[in-house]
Order: sequence, then structure tokens, then C-alpha cells
Amino acid sequence: MTFHFAPAVRESVTLLIALAGASGSGKTFSALRLAKGMAPTGKIAFIDTEARRGLHYAEEFDFLHSDMRPPFRPAAFIEGIRAAEAAGAEVVIIDSFSHEYDGQGGIMDWADELEADGTKSPGNWKVPKGAHKKLMNALLQCRASIIFCLRADEKIRIARENGKTVVEPLGWMPICEKRFMFEMTASFTLTPDRPGIPHFDLPHKLQRQHRDMFTDKKPIGEDSGAALAEWARGGAPAPTTAQFKPTEQMEETSDDLMAWDSKLATAALQGVECLRETWATVPRDLKPKLKAAMDNRHKPAAESVPA
Repeated sequence: MTFHFAPAVRESVTLLIALAGASGSGKTFSALRLAKGMAPTGKIAFIDTEARRGLHYAEEFDFLHSDMRPPFRPAAFIEGIRAAEAAGAEVVIIDSFSHEYDGQGGIMDWADELEADGTKSPGNWKVPKGAHKKLMNALLQCRASIIFCLRADEKIRIARENGKTVVEPLGWMPICEKRFMFEMTASFTLTPDRPGIPHFDLPHKLQRQHRDMFTDKKPIGEDSGAALAEWARGGAPAPTTAQFKPTEQMEETSDDLMAWDSKLATAALQGVECLRETWATVPRDLKPKLKAAMDNRHKPAAESVPA
């Protein structure tokens, strides 16, 4: 094999964005607003696993709709995404992608079926996880940008302290395969008390170059989608803080803290071992400043992930 190197230049890239939240948190509406900003004159395709609920927004947004029925095997999502690309979609919304994990015929169901047929755990996960991996590879090769709506549960941890049972809230956690969020360009957690508004103190992923495009003062909208699309096309740089006014105006020296906090939150979604490995790479001078977040948010979140 011959390798050729050229100067690194940011070219057109596709985006993978996840919006996680409970019912009533504004996932679908936010996804459509984001998609409209990303493709103001292009086609938006909506893969609907929620019994055609996406059609509730047909009068407010212009999009192509497909009613996806169970079983929600990974291969079915590949088929749907390829059909959306063939239809000319610039942005694809999947609502809800959680069905690929815990829906009827999703990978959890599939593993249970194999176990019932005699394939003992963990061997019963080999085929479903292999199919999920093929799906992830297909997503990474997709030429359309994809917005994933995910359900989220409010997790708790029950522990014994001083002879008493203590219930510790762990916050909202997305329902998906544990490594899925790691592949996202950006991800956010939404809650019913503030529909459409991202929480930066809950699991999220937001790279430095996208940080000024989102705020926790207002709902995710078309402006954020337009900014992401412009960046993805390799055009203008990310908007300035003055343009989008993010919610928490942190001092300049805290940029690295936010970046590492985001990395730790993403790692926590994959479990204790991944979090431990990521923590080991945190610069020594930042660890004392991140210790509270590590102890209060990231460690409990990682411990709640099934092994």
C-alpha cells in the first residue's frame, strides 16, 4: 500500500447529532428545527418508529416521512437511511433511535431471543452486536447528516451507607448501545421542565469548534443548524460568542475544563473502564478542578452502565 500525504484542509463533512430526553422534552421539534437550519432549501427525511407521530409536525415543517415498523433490527435502519439518501435527503431524522436498542426486535430483544433458543450469555450478544457494528459503519459512511432522537431514563443508584439504604439520583441517561454516543459529532440531553433547551450539566458532547453555536438559555433552533451546516461544508468558521451568546460565559481559562468535562461525560456513557482510561489522559493541572464533576456526575453515570 502506498501512502500519500497532503496539507490538512477541512472539507465538507457530514454530521451525526443526538438529542436525548424523556417524553415532553422537545426532542422531535428540536430535531426538525435543527434540520431546517441545516438544509433550508434541501430535503429532510424523517424515519418514524413512533407510530407515525412525526406527522404531528407536518403542518409546521416540510419533510419526507417514512413509517418504520418493527422488528427494529440494525439492518432495517441501514435500509431506511440508504432509502433516504436515494430520495435526495440532505438531513435524515430518526425518531426514535432508542428502538434499535430496546424496541421490539431491537438488539436487546434479539439477544433475549437467542438466549431463549439456547445460546447462553454472553454468547447471545455476538450476533446482535455484530449487526449493530455494521449499522455504525454504515452511519459513518453516510453522505447525509443524521439527527438521532433518543429516549432517556432518569437513573438511580441504590447503595448502603452507615447501615442505611441510600437512593442516589444519577440524572438522565440516553437509551442506546453504550458506545453509540461516542460516535456523535454533538449530543445533548433535554428535559421536560425546559423543552428543547440543552443541559450542559447532563451528558453531552460539544467540541470546542461548536461550543458557540448552542446555548442553555433558549431552545435549539434553526440558527444552530445553519451554523453547523456552514461549518460542515468547510465554509465560514464557527460563529463567534457575540453572535450566539452561549449561556455560561466562562472565563477563557476554562475552555479546556469544558472540553475535558465533555470528554469525561461521553466516556462515562461507555462504562467505568472507558471513564478510567479517559481520566488518565486528563492533564495533571486540570484534575483538581474536574474532581467534583468526576465524583458527582461521571463516576455514578459510568457505574450505572451495564457491564
